Amino acid sequence: MLTIFGPFRWRGRVPKQGGLLLLANHTSDLDPVLVQGATNRQVFFMAKDELFQMPVLGKLIRWFQAFPVKRGEPDRGAIRLAVDLIKSGEVVCVFPEGQLSESGELQPILPGVELIARMAGCPVVCVGIKNANRIMPYGMTIPRPALRWVTVTIGEPWINAEGFTARVREELLELSGVRPGS
Repeated sequence: MLTIFGPFRWRGRVPKQGGLLLLANHTSDLDPVLVQGATNRQVFFMAKDELFQMPVLGKLIRWFQAFPVKRGEPDRGAIRLAVDLIKSGEVVCVFPEGQLSESGELQPILPGVELIARMAGCPVVCVGIKNANRIMPYGMTIPRPALRWVTVTIGEPWINAEGFTARVREELLELSGVRPGS
């Protein structure tokens, strides 16, 4: 698909039914829009609590089914809500790095996502986003033309396995084509 910001393409599909945890790399504020656009189901997004304090943005992201998480501490309420949504057959997306990547490199995967997957007992699907940071780089608020393909690649579902964090990291690196971070 060609847009004013550049060409977009989506590869792969999420399962049509059943609870599911999506894990996507995070290099741009546009990532939730791209993930939702690439899926054929409503996605509930876990988003940092500070966004919900912004008058216009807070209302908008709630309308799009986002829910807050307090970063830097175990947020049992957000984890419980994610698990409950998944167990009721919904799709929940978490950015397992816990923050936008300033450099575009994949940041360390935080342990909360494995806890959600284990508690929900659901399939996990990794989603790689490539070149979204060309449209809206870290720290920018106005989109610009990407001048390259912006691609969202949806991986295959898998059930929680040994080496969860390493597997998520490997899949996100492969699907997104981003460089590994620290």
